[in-house]
Amino acid sequence: MVAALTEKRLLIGGEWIETGEWIDVRSPYSGDVVGRVAKAGARETCQAVDAAEKAMREPLPAHKRAEILVKVAAALGRRHDEVARLISDEAGKPMKAARVEAQRAMSTYTFAAVEARKLAGEMVPMDAAQAGTGKLAFTLRQPVGIVGAISPFNFPLNLVAHKLAPALAAGCAVVLKPASQTPLSALLLAELEQEAGLPPGWLNVVVGPASELGDVLVEDERVKLITFTGSSGVGWGLRERAHRKRVNLELGNSTPVIVAADADVSLAATKVAQNGFSFAGQSCISVQRVYVERSAYDTFVAALIPLVESLKVGDPAEEDTDVGPVIDDDARERILEWIRASSGDVLTGGDLEGELIRPTVIANPAREEKVSCEEVFGPVCTVTAVESVDEAIELANGTRYGLQAGIFTSSIANALTAAQRLEFGGVTVNEAPTFRSDQMPYGGVKDSGNTREGPHYAVREMTEERLVVVELP
Repeated sequence: MVAALTEKRLLIGGEWIETGEWIDVRSPYSGDVVGRVAKAGARETCQAVDAAEKAMREPLPAHKRAEILVKVAAALGRRHDEVARLISDEAGKPMKAARVEAQRAMSTYTFAAVEARKLAGEMVPMDAAQAGTGKLAFTLRQPVGIVGAISPFNFPLNLVAHKLAPALAAGCAVVLKPASQTPLSALLLAELEQEAGLPPGWLNVVVGPASELGDVLVEDERVKLITFTGSSGVGWGLRERAHRKRVNLELGNSTPVIVAADADVSLAATKVAQNGFSFAGQSCISVQRVYVERSAYDTFVAALIPLVESLKVGDPAEEDTDVGPVIDDDARERILEWIRASSGDVLTGGDLEGELIRPTVIANPAREEKVSCEEVFGPVCTVTAVESVDEAIELANGTRYGLQAGIFTSSIANALTAAQRLEFGGVTVNEAPTFRSDQMPYGGVKDSGNTREGPHYAVREMTEERLVVVELP
């Protein structure tokens, strides 16, 4: 359990620092304090940037960076149960989902280690132009500089890993600000990196008010790149303020699924039930909007509702729980308000089981309602009958978001049409768009972001190409 990890300090320049102020970390399920963390302010964040700058004066060779990353992956494997329990305690994530997250973090570090070893530029064919005759040219991949990383509450381990591991692979020191609701997993990951041999200053972790700490990361010119995962409003606001930095944004979604008349309806219903409500829908690619061709609609709904109602709602510490709490009372009340405001028919759920929102399915809401066009970030899914796949694509595109979307169909024509016309960073076919494997390019368009995560892609975002031209004898 969390007892040995109850009190955590900030990591700055290789030292664990107290500040005299503390932030309580509470279980979203019980409300109990499961840990407390030293509270940082602007002063400590500036010290963290100082430490990162000092660390980067002595670059780490690629083989050393790769060795550290491999060791962290191995440590996550050895401590898998402990890590999963910590995720569950602080985020309220059901254990079955927390175990998957811990496993995925291992993959993220493993793939990043591969990238550290093969990071290289490319040859430039100079004699392809007359001006280049007699010259040899190639590019080098150089670290962009200090990375400011801001991570959310919903994947407190693996979304942190998706920032720390590629940054280390690229040769960049990091100042990390994890979510104040769920900082314990991030601090454990920092301990593992230290134990793996990461020198002082290469990773610094500060926990505190987002505005105060974020201001330092935005305003300090030594921070060359900010990587942010969170809400669209906050993310684009950071980009506007930090216009001279690279600002990589992985933001929200209102995730659509299309079920064509020729689909395997049983498969589609199973995938929607599994991926619309896991972790109480608190993933930016949780299934939220389902558009079903009318001839398959009744069959789909008849298959979906029993599956949703069979999900176990309860204590996330129990191994068979499917749906636990949302992160806090404010989130719960907002989600319930959105459900009550919808004009659609509530087919199941829509109320509380104790203090937990029951998995909710709403039929045929109006397209302008929040459950139809905004990000619910809760255990709510809408199901709408449509006349055609073309209409479904139009409705799916009818939000400001564009992270991932999916289609279920047995027609290659439908699949390719959806792949071409859905305005999203990723399109899944006969798989829920909640699917993510950690090596794949992951990111959105429109208000959903401007970057691609996955170690191979993130490492390149965190490096700059330097051209070298050599005059041949």
